[in-house]
Amino acid sequence: MATQRNISEFILLGLSYDKNIQMFCFLLFLFCYVALLVGNVVILISIRCSPLLDQPMYYFLSHLSSMDICYTSSVTPKLIGDLLVERKTISYGSCMFQVFAMHFFGSIEVFILTAMAFDRYVAICKPLHYMVIMNRTKCNLLVLATWAGGALHSFPQFSMIIQLPFCGPNEIDHYFCDIFPLLKVACTDTYITGVLLLVNSGLVTLVTFIVLCFSYVVILFTLRHLSAEGRRKALSTCGSHITVIFLFFAPSIFAYLRPPTTFPEDKIFALFYTIVAPMFNPLIYTLRNSEMQNAMKKVWFQTS
Repeated sequence: MATQRNISEFILLGLSYDKNIQMFCFLLFLFCYVALLVGNVVILISIRCSPLLDQPMYYFLSHLSSMDICYTSSVTPKLIGDLLVERKTISYGSCMFQVFAMHFFGSIEVFILTAMAFDRYVAICKPLHYMVIMNRTKCNLLVLATWAGGALHSFPQFSMIIQLPFCGPNEIDHYFCDIFPLLKVACTDTYITGVLLLVNSGLVTLVTFIVLCFSYVVILFTLRHLSAEGRRKALSTCGSHITVIFLFFAPSIFAYLRPPTTFPEDKIFALFYTIVAPMFNPLIYTLRNSEMQNAMKKVWFQTS
């Protein structure tokens, strides 16, 4: 690799040059990150320390909370720290690790959302076979499959990025290292690499989104045959899932399902899938969920 690059660090241009805006963003994102950590840790511990862990939906939700923490922590602490300094740099090794971690944990999160959609499909469309289909062994296999899917997505992508030569410009117009901004500063023809990365990231995101949307359309169609109370409960649960899916996938599709280039709006859209969506996940999954609220009360407010 030493013969393919002569730079040891990249300069991140960040969100804004305005000092006042940077200070506002520092306070805002610090609050968001702390809220994200607290919310997801509370959900994680509440599920792990209650009988909810035996239910597939909450078993997957606990893994989703773990991935939210890992995924956001690969970017947000660096962003918060950079808002306090004038020169925002990141070493070559840290940059490559950030690319890998972002796409590894992000893709696992995507596949966990798919597993949760499958769980809701079985629970609503095949209720008599639910406990047989979604037993603990199969749930463990689904979680293992999400990790395998994350590896299959991120390792080829990482191998393509790490082989790029960087020998000239080292300014990245973003607040973290991502594939398209890195293609822009590579000192070689990146057309083929860009197309391969587009197929890897963009089409995977789009296909997963279409599968999720189709599954929830089938679920909503099936709700016609349920009682009023059954429809209310199912809509409450599925509504939470659908909200999370759109918060995460809409900006992700904009960022990755397009020709390999960069736009000024990329940084704004990236905030949604790196900070905003993971921060709102705990609220979305607990606000209208009485089972989750009761479990949290028992774990955190129980009296001896």
